[in-house]
Amino acid sequence: MSTPAIENVVIIGTGCAGLTAAIYTARASLNPLVLEGPLPGGQLTTTSEVENFPGFPHGVDGFQLTQNMREQATRFGTRFEQALVKSVDFSSMPRKLDLGDRIILAKAVIIATGASPRMTGIPGEKELYGGKGVTTCATCDGAFYRKMEVAVIGGGDSAAEEALFLTRFASKVYLVHRRDSLRASKIMADRATGHEKIEMVWNAVPVEVQGVKEGAVSGLKVRDVKTNAERVLPVKGIFVAIGHIPNTGPFAPPLEVDEGGYFKPQAGSQVRTNIPGIYVAGDCSDHVYRQAITAAGMGCAAAIEAERWLAEHAG
Repeated sequence: MSTPAIENVVIIGTGCAGLTAAIYTARASLNPLVLEGPLPGGQLTTTSEVENFPGFPHGVDGFQLTQNMREQATRFGTRFEQALVKSVDFSSMPRKLDLGDRIILAKAVIIATGASPRMTGIPGEKELYGGKGVTTCATCDGAFYRKMEVAVIGGGDSAAEEALFLTRFASKVYLVHRRDSLRASKIMADRATGHEKIEMVWNAVPVEVQGVKEGAVSGLKVRDVKTNAERVLPVKGIFVAIGHIPNTGPFAPPLEVDEGGYFKPQAGSQVRTNIPGIYVAGDCSDHVYRQAITAAGMGCAAAIEAERWLAEHAG
């Protein structure tokens, strides 16, 4: 078996972070190889309209935005392959990425694998996710629900923050939680429970997202965990806020992660890891902002760091 060529930089992931990293490394003549998984373009491709990405005054379709980035990266010489990384060996140079059927060798690696939102799994949720009423990002989609009633599912800080943010647009926000008190910090819980636009739906679990036949959310059926009584909340939007799962599995270890499983950047940098020449960007390491524009910024930073590291250390 012939020894595979050694890549200058391999980028794993094709969301805003990975594609921005590809644009920058390609323009630096590093001839990057991008590995894309089962959802090319990442979560943004499930958003029908992105209104808060700079440069698009009238908004842009999420799929089209990532497609534009992909074409831009390709223009400068980026290569794309569809593959999943099974495991890695970062203990020696060059770094090794095991794809199952072959090994890829790389001097530098940028990991931009994103995070997957935790979903409830109830009927109708999957069918109406992404532009049809079920979403996981109030910052991204809240403005589409002006003067409408919406529901937030969850009980932590994220759920409270989502509910409070939605009060700027929605006429009413139902906050559905399976217990009789929020898990959120006291200040966030007090703000949410005390807001005039937020109705707490205590001791309740979601049962079904209604509106599948119509192609848009028309209501959320919930069940009281104490009485088993069911009712339908007359909402047009449902925001699932029960956490995210960072897609860091094949890389941790050897890369350090925090208690939530997110990559843990080294002090003084958003993108450097505990292993030289290995960088992270986007939602796999960012559990605070999780926006397309911040992911793109991290992709840019990771690319510049990788370029500088290669110039200083790699032959």
